[in-house]
Amino acid sequence: MLLITYVSGSSVSLNDGKTTVVAFSKKPVEKAVNLLSAPEEDPKGRAISWPGEYDVAGIAIRGIGQSEGQHVSYTMQIDDVRVALPSCPLEAWTQADIERLGDVQILILPAENPKVALSLIEEVDPRILILVPGGDGSMHPDVLKSAGAMGKEPISEFKFKGGLPSEGRDVIVMSS
Repeated sequence: MLLITYVSGSSVSLNDGKTTVVAFSKKPVEKAVNLLSAPEEDPKGRAISWPGEYDVAGIAIRGIGQSEGQHVSYTMQIDDVRVALPSCPLEAWTQADIERLGDVQILILPAENPKVALSLIEEVDPRILILVPGGDGSMHPDVLKSAGAMGKEPISEFKFKGGLPSEGRDVIVMSS
């Protein structure tokens, strides 16, 4: 089982029962693997902040550099599911960047920049789409509407028990 928990802003925590990975938190979370959105020369604790491939506690993580490596998004294989985590601010993705994501089952996407968000959803075509607030803490209504999430009640925790939808896409809105 994979537990995905909303932290704050566009930050989420993923826990497979053995390891916790926290993406884009403003403060490092002790005892967790922290994924940072910008490279740091000397990151604190168990942090990943550079483009590249990493294997941490059996979790395969790939940092994908954008804006000449100044901005880092991630994909990971955790609990037998491939999760993509684009970072804020949401930027246009090249075809090469999208290919680096691989076959994504869960896309955790900041609901900002409708043009880029909708293009990424269409290109990646995840079975589960989790929308989180953008960098300013809000969700753009055009992203919610186009993704089929208007009127969905935000949740703070999602338990993925291994069953992907056989048809269509599940859309989840996360917030505090």
